[in-house]
Amino acid sequence: MRSLLETAAERAIAYLEGLEERPVAPSATAVAGLAALDEPLPEQPTPPKDVIRQLDEVCSPATMAMAGPRFFGFVIGGSLPVALAANWLAGAWDQNSALYNVTPATAELERLALRWLIDLFGLPPACGGFVTGATVANFTALAAARHGVLARAGWDVEADGLIGAPPVTVVVGEEAHPTLFKALGLMGLGRKRVVRVPVDGQGRMRADVLPRLSGPTIICAQAGNIHSGAFDPLPAICEWGHAADAWVHVDGAFGLWAAAVPGLVGLTVGLAEADSWATDFHKWLNVPYDSGIAIVRDANALRAAMAITADYLPTDSPIRNPSDFTPELSRRARGVEVWAALRALGRAGVIDLIERTRRYARRFAEGLAAAGYEVMNEVALNQVTVVVGDAERTVRVAAAIQADGTCYCGPTVWQGRAAIRISVSSWATTEEDVERSLAAMIRAGGV
Repeated sequence: MRSLLETAAERAIAYLEGLEERPVAPSATAVAGLAALDEPLPEQPTPPKDVIRQLDEVCSPATMAMAGPRFFGFVIGGSLPVALAANWLAGAWDQNSALYNVTPATAELERLALRWLIDLFGLPPACGGFVTGATVANFTALAAARHGVLARAGWDVEADGLIGAPPVTVVVGEEAHPTLFKALGLMGLGRKRVVRVPVDGQGRMRADVLPRLSGPTIICAQAGNIHSGAFDPLPAICEWGHAADAWVHVDGAFGLWAAAVPGLVGLTVGLAEADSWATDFHKWLNVPYDSGIAIVRDANALRAAMAITADYLPTDSPIRNPSDFTPELSRRARGVEVWAALRALGRAGVIDLIERTRRYARRFAEGLAAAGYEVMNEVALNQVTVVVGDAERTVRVAAAIQADGTCYCGPTVWQGRAAIRISVSSWATTEEDVERSLAAMIRAGGV
């Protein structure tokens, strides 16, 4: 066993050390090489070292270098070494992190990480569930919201379902993230049965056109527009929503991390007035996939939506059972690497990571603007959205950037215009990486 694990570790380390020099996107040849895996299930066992060798030799070249310093295609951070190492150790532990009485170590690590996060974000006392990412975090928090608003209307949704229940109004901004609508669909509230609030040129809900509210209502605000990084006007939204006894949820998949930075208080004012929040860890905290959290002010609402029990489960515990706050009973102990990242970084390290990547985003914006690109957004966080010429040229330039291999950023459409979006999130990105990538983008702009 030791030899096998050492072989896997050596190959993993070699992969990471090689990211600096390889093209960010895999070559067509490497992707075509995946066909070598398309074979019938072997009738006989294969030596484990041969399995690992094939994985590395065939699949590693065909991966996107998301763990490297010049991937800017999505809000993805490469894994901090300490988080990756903690992930490996947690994998060796192989804990089903559901119940404190069964897995006390991992349950305690999640409890402590949650406490640190609430402090870091300046949120009120709350509970939380460690989930796969912001999609499931939104789902989990909105399930608590559904329970809360219907309970106030005298309806037990977990017991009696939605048939015959008072209708729930869901209010969203026009540029709410599509994963939010997925969550609403999964919950039976409907992807289309929403009230859409117009947004301004940065994607923020317009506080001057908020609709009148009545009956059970959930408001979904956004902290960090995926194209601009802009925040909805949270003070006005929370005041308006709570005056109507509505539940205010904040999708802060990456933007919630701005709350850790004292200098960004202008963005995050009003954030703590909401009722629930969702964020990722595999974005700005740079832990391995998959990792996110739903944070909910009303612990009873979240527990009512998520908790289960059975005669064989030792659920009677003085310490929180992680499964009381997540959709899953069985799941990996993803809170281990979150705790490790926060422990290693400390408050100062988190602030530095966010501020550093924000500075790099501003450098991209300044450099591209000087080269004739149009920067569409106010660069408040780590998102830069640009156009170069007309739509056809912008798409062509995006393809040229990707083909060059120096860095990776993707085409998009924002507010009716074809654009290129640059997301800066990785701990591994340096000033040299930014300048090298900027030069490649400017070269591509001449296409």
